[in-house]
Amino acid sequence: MHKPEQIRNVAIIAHIDHGKTTLLDSLLKQSNIFRDNEVVAERMMDSFDQEKERGITIFAKHTSIIFGDYKINIIDTPGHADFSGEVERILGMVNSVLLLVDAQEGPMPQTRFVLSKSLKMGLRPIVVLNKIDRPHADPDRVLDETFDLFAELGATDEQLDFRYCYASGLSGFAMQGIDDARVDMKPLFELIISAVDHPKGDINSPFLMQAATISYDDYVGRQACGRILEGVVKKGQQVIHINAKGDQARCSITKIENYLGLQKIETEAASVGDIVCLSGVPEVTIGDTLCDPSKILQLPPIKLDEPTVSIEISVNNSPFVGKSGKHVTMNKIRDRLEKERRSNISLKIEEVRGEQEKIRVAGRGELHLSVLIETMRREGYELSLSKPQVVTKEIDGEKCEPLESVHIEVPQEFSGTVIEEMARRRGEMQHLNTDDHGITKMEFLIPTRGLMGYRNEFLTITRGLGILTSVFEKFTPWKGVIPGRSKGVLVSICPGKTNGYACFNLQDRGTLFVAPGEEVYEGMIVGENSRDNDLVVNVIKGKQLTNVRASGSDENIILTPPRKFTLEQAIDYVQDDELIEVVPDFVRMRKRYLSENERKRFSKG
Repeated sequence: MHKPEQIRNVAIIAHIDHGKTTLLDSLLKQSNIFRDNEVVAERMMDSFDQEKERGITIFAKHTSIIFGDYKINIIDTPGHADFSGEVERILGMVNSVLLLVDAQEGPMPQTRFVLSKSLKMGLRPIVVLNKIDRPHADPDRVLDETFDLFAELGATDEQLDFRYCYASGLSGFAMQGIDDARVDMKPLFELIISAVDHPKGDINSPFLMQAATISYDDYVGRQACGRILEGVVKKGQQVIHINAKGDQARCSITKIENYLGLQKIETEAASVGDIVCLSGVPEVTIGDTLCDPSKILQLPPIKLDEPTVSIEISVNNSPFVGKSGKHVTMNKIRDRLEKERRSNISLKIEEVRGEQEKIRVAGRGELHLSVLIETMRREGYELSLSKPQVVTKEIDGEKCEPLESVHIEVPQEFSGTVIEEMARRRGEMQHLNTDDHGITKMEFLIPTRGLMGYRNEFLTITRGLGILTSVFEKFTPWKGVIPGRSKGVLVSICPGKTNGYACFNLQDRGTLFVAPGEEVYEGMIVGENSRDNDLVVNVIKGKQLTNVRASGSDENIILTPPRKFTLEQAIDYVQDDELIEVVPDFVRMRKRYLSENERKRFSKG
């Protein structure tokens, strides 16, 4: 057991794709925790299957590294703005943060967001200029931009006097000076030891801890993870569990686990500063207090920013219900969402008033919601999803909606089209700059409603060369009607199996979403119309056969490959009178009947 003076607790924060998880890979590899013959995967902290597939970090994860006499607890955090609730939760567990900034790109929108949270909590960040070995890296400019960002966010004099170093997570080296030898990560380890304060707290005081994350073990149930603020906890010790309502329950700690590398190590005791997982508190949830019975004290709840986007989940009532999923009833869906509510406090899950068969889930953005839905889909659930709606609130008697700060990078020839479309969606340009490489950088303030459904269109317009990132800015007065999708859809008139002849004849009408041989049903959306109205089509109509044969009468048909939607693309695409059918094997879209109340609500915008 390390003394508090020998412990350093840090989190790695950065904009998406600036190299947090890769840098942590290098730190772990150089800490001698793996055997020489052990196979180590890339991005080893991204253990969730969707993290590996999407190439992003979704959940904050803990690890610890032994460096000399010191123990360094490191928390890897998500870089995407939609998962910022994970970042806010764990900042209370650490004494400093490593702020990674790409030595070529410089500070980005999410950099601003996570840095702002850290500064408000009084932390003194260490700046790591990552990817220093990239051909166009400009560390001096990026360091100046980072300092300007600190000043702009109201950093104190102590925070402005931040320590920094240069590194390459991929190549596995760090340097205190730009001209130093590029050897290993030792300079970064040494910087953490010297620049980060050890955890405060008295080892002789009664035990006190707040649950910052929750994990689940098949054998011992729910586990509370957090940093011990005061005292010592031992296996078998009696503690008081205080929930958000102030209710108290006496529990016995059955298991204490520390982190070492990628593994959890069971221990008999842990003290101030340690980040541990405690078992034996069955009803614990995030933000709850665990304390010694001799000194009962409830810590203030963990406060998170409010959700900005909501989606309504209901049972799948299409003709294909139950064909590929095993959980199709509302009770099963409700139980699964209740389980998610207990472990993910950044999601807001509530019943829809007056609707027994609907549950509203609100989160930070469409990606935040789609990760939950994709997880449920893989677990065998069948769902119907509505078009996402922004979460509104009343401020000083005025209806307000979320506003996002959007950073866009595109080749110069696409900038005019992007600016025109952003203006149509009520976006206001804040900044425009074109560099020597012909890349135009733009910043906009745009309502979240205006950004919905634009990401797919943006990638098409820029031929996949554009970068679009956004972060929540504030709530602003309602901006009025924002035009939605400009094209209608092709809707199947009857059930059956599609065929090549019908698909070929419909190609001139628009873009098809189905291939020959696929099952469709009445009301299912099978394509996008080339005009702005919806069109009912027969996609299963076969060619009339006769007994007359003539040379050249049967021509070869050439079909354009159908456009297939991922879950996020479908969420972006649908309109108010459409639903997404999510089942384990497919993501389909269909038309739906609007009730009178819904018709009035949507007509008001």
